[in-house]
Amino acid sequence: METVRVILAEDHTLVRAGLCALVRGLEGVEVVAEAGDGHQALEMVGSHWPDLVLMDVAMPGLNGLEATVRIAKEYPHVKVIILSMHANEEYVLQSLRAGAVGYLLKDSGTAELELAIRAVLRGETFLSPAVSKHVIEQYVQRQEDPQSPFQILTPRQREILQLIAEGLSTKDIARKLDLSIKTIDTHRTQLMDRLDIHEVAGLVRYAVRTGLVTA
Repeated sequence: METVRVILAEDHTLVRAGLCALVRGLEGVEVVAEAGDGHQALEMVGSHWPDLVLMDVAMPGLNGLEATVRIAKEYPHVKVIILSMHANEEYVLQSLRAGAVGYLLKDSGTAELELAIRAVLRGETFLSPAVSKHVIEQYVQRQEDPQSPFQILTPRQREILQLIAEGLSTKDIARKLDLSIKTIDTHRTQLMDRLDIHEVAGLVRYAVRTGLVTA
């Protein structure tokens, strides 16, 4: 059996170290790179060509869901398992819509981690048992849910929404994304119009509810 190449994407160093130790303890599994945010995860996927990414949801700058969307589009052969503390059905649905093929709760044991990895590499979808049994049915029924940010916002608008929710000013966002303030203002106006939300507090609540950021 060929060695399974894995990238770990988790912004908390100690958590990532613990996860790395668990993964390296699995037979036939190799950690080829680690990332601290979504942008790094994309870079690592492009340079290391893994079989699988274990992806945290709540990471600064570019969250795990948005990184998953881009991986699914640019590297469709790479499987993504989302790591989360939340058993909330909405978080699971957003992860599946983003292109993840697995959803693993962070308090899962080593055996469950191994089951998840083996399952997704066989082409199956894996969800932690603690997650609602109805999630897959709900996913099928709600793929075109108009409330999903992956249906109604562009990737750039989702990225800007996350940065707004993280408390960055328009000037800070422009500097971070290497865009003009006017361009950021245009994107911000467009995403507010699409969501019909016209104040920052409402955008933050929407970002938290849909899993783009955590409270």
